Amino acid sequence: MIRIADNLALPIDVVTRRLAILGMSGSGKSNVAVVLAEGMFKAGIPWVAIDPKGDWWGVRSSKDGKSSGLPIPIFGGLKGDVPLEPTAGKIIGELIVDQRLTCVLDISEFEDRQKMWGFLVDLGDTLLRRNRQALHLYLEEADEYLPQSTKEKGNLPRCLGVWQRVVKRGRFRGIGTTQITQRNASLNKDTLYMAEALIAMRAGGKGDREAVRGWVEHHNAAAEIVTSLPSLADGEGWVSSPAWLRKTQRLHFHRRQTFDSGATPVLLKGNTPPTTLADVDLAALQERMASTIERAKAEDPRELRRRIAELERELKQRPAAEPKTLKVPVLSQADFNRLGDLAVSIERHGAEALESARQAAEAFKAVADRMRSAPIPNRPILTQPAPKRLARTEKVQRENASPAGLSAPEQRILSTVSMLVARGLPLNRDSVARWMGIHPNGSRYNTSLASLRAQGYMDGFQTHIGNENGTPFDPPYPAGPDGALQALKEEAQRRVFREILEAGKHLSREELAERLGIHPNGSRYNTTLAWLRDMGVIPERGSIYPTEGVYR
Repeated sequence: MIRIADNLALPIDVVTRRLAILGMSGSGKSNVAVVLAEGMFKAGIPWVAIDPKGDWWGVRSSKDGKSSGLPIPIFGGLKGDVPLEPTAGKIIGELIVDQRLTCVLDISEFEDRQKMWGFLVDLGDTLLRRNRQALHLYLEEADEYLPQSTKEKGNLPRCLGVWQRVVKRGRFRGIGTTQITQRNASLNKDTLYMAEALIAMRAGGKGDREAVRGWVEHHNAAAEIVTSLPSLADGEGWVSSPAWLRKTQRLHFHRRQTFDSGATPVLLKGNTPPTTLADVDLAALQERMASTIERAKAEDPRELRRRIAELERELKQRPAAEPKTLKVPVLSQADFNRLGDLAVSIERHGAEALESARQAAEAFKAVADRMRSAPIPNRPILTQPAPKRLARTEKVQRENASPAGLSAPEQRILSTVSMLVARGLPLNRDSVARWMGIHPNGSRYNTSLASLRAQGYMDGFQTHIGNENGTPFDPPYPAGPDGALQALKEEAQRRVFREILEAGKHLSREELAERLGIHPNGSRYNTTLAWLRDMGVIPERGSIYPTEGVYR
C-alpha cells in the first residue's frame, strides 16, 4: 500500500490506474503528486514525471535541501543532469523502456512550444509502442498538451492525439497516468472522465468547478464535493473513486519528504535557502547513456549547424594555397606519326560510310514514288443507320433488371432476406436494411419493398421467393463470421465486431469498451452496438457475444 494521508493508503496497482489531481495554484496538488511518487519509488515502481513548470527537481534533495533525496536523474531544465533536446523524444522513450528508468523530464526550458509538443509526440508514441511493463506517468500541467480544444496548428493536434491514446489505451501496455492541472476547465474531458480516481483540491473559478462537477456526475459520485471546493484549505482535498476504491472522503494529505522546489519563495530575515542540489552518483547512468547521448548529438540538426559553422570559420582562416604549375605532356615524333596514320584511316572509312548512306536513301525514294503512283482501291460506303442510343432510364432498367424482371435494389433485398432465413437471424425491416448497409427509413428502400409486395414476392417479411418462376437469389455475403464482417461498411463497426469475435466470452458494454480503449458512453460506440443488435449478430439486450446465426 502507498499511504498519501493518515486515513488513506492506495493499493499497489495504482501504478497502472488513471488518476487526476485538480486544484488551483497553491492548493497543494503538486505536493500530493510527489507524495505518491515518493511512495512508488519506495515500493520499487518506476515512474516518469513530465514537468513543463521546472519544479520537480526537488525530489533529488532532502526536505531541507542539504542532503540527498531520491537518486534519480533529471533530464533538461536549469537543474538537469543531462541536457534535453527537443529532437530526443524517441531516444528518451527507448531509454526509459529499456532501462526501466525512473526520472524527471524537465521541458520548462524549451523556448519553442512547437518543439515541446514535437518532443512529447515522439516520447508518447515510443512509450505506447514499446512499453510492456508497469510504468506510471505524472503529467504536470496536462492541459498544455491535453487541451479540451485547440485552434493551434503544427505539432499540438498530433500531440493531443498521441497523449489521448496514452491515457486511454496505456493500461494495456502497463502504463498508468496521473493528470495534474490548475486549469481544470482547459483539460481534455475525454481523458479527465477516464480517471478512475479524482483528487479534487481548492478551486475558485466557476469553469474549474464545473469541470469537477462533470467528473462527479459522470461517475455518480458525491455532489457535496463541488460545493466545498472554494473553502478547502491548503493540502486539503477530496479523494473520490466510486468504482476502483469504492470510497469518497475528505482528508488532509501528507507533506512530501523531499525538497519542496515548487513552493512560492518567501523572504524572511535569517532564512538561508539551500544553495546546491544534493549530489547523486551518475557515473553508472552516464556510462550506459554514452552511446545514446552521442547518437542524439549526431542526429540533432542544431548540433550539425553548429559544426558546419565551425568548419566554415576554419576554411576562412586558412592561408590561400600557392598556385601549382601545370605540367603538359610532350609527344614524341613516333606519337605524331601514329596520330597521322589514324587520321588517314578515319577519313577513308568515313567516305565509304557516306556512300552507303547515299545509296540507301535513293532506294527508299524509289519505293516511295511507286507507292504514290499506285491506284486507290474502291471502298464500300456504310449504308446501315447507326444503332439507336438507348435513353438513360431504359439503359438503367436493362442493366439492373434480373432474370425475374426485378430491379437491382429489389433483387438485393430478396437476396438479403434469403440469407437471413438461411442463417436463422431476425427478419424485419431494420435487420434487412442493416445487412444491406443502408438506413431502414430510406425512400428507395421503402419503394423497393412496396414493389416487391405488389409483385407477390413478399407478404410483410414472410417471403415467397421464386413463387412464380423459381428464380434463385444467391446470398450477398459468404457464410460464417467473414460474411458478417463484409456486411459492415465502416472500419469502426468492423473493429468492434472483431473484438467481440476474438473475446470468446460474454462481455459487458464496459468490458468491451475497455478492450477497445474507448469510453463506454461514446456516441459512436453506442451507435455501432445498436447497428449490430439490429443485424442480429449480437443479442438485443444484456451481455454482448456473437449469436448462433453468425457462424451459419
